Amino acid sequence: MKQLAITLATFFVFAALHAQIQDPVKWNYSAVKKSDKEYIVTISATLSADWHIYSMHTPDGGPVATIFNFKKNPLINFNGKVTENGDLKTVHDDIFGIDVKYYAQTVTYTQQIVLKSPVKTNLSGSVKYMVCNEKMCMPPKTVPFNIQIQ
Repeated sequence: MKQLAITLATFFVFAALHAQIQDPVKWNYSAVKKSDKEYIVTISATLSADWHIYSMHTPDGGPVATIFNFKKNPLINFNGKVTENGDLKTVHDDIFGIDVKYYAQTVTYTQQIVLKSPVKTNLSGSVKYMVCNEKMCMPPKTVPFNIQIQ
């Protein structure tokens, strides 16, 4: 019985550690109304300690840059492009042989949108990203989102 308890405890510890490694990024989404038809959509990434996410402006030949894909919505026009804001780091990566750009801890992405008419709708899409720490990189991941616009 004691051996079973130790085995189960070990399993749960490894399962908890594995779950933390599997998803080092937590995403939050919001839309703030600026006027009758204008909104600022904010998508924030919070990273677990020691992990970083690559900038949307990561050069070709390097790790996977963060990319946003928005589903077409006939009620929404985009005003400009997605911008990113955070403590941007640029370092030379010997593995890729280029200077890479990344964020640690947090990064916020914003997109201005204009509704064609003041109605409730959704902004849906996905974000593709890659995260690394000093020991490993996770494979690129795509996460869907759906943001209420009211």
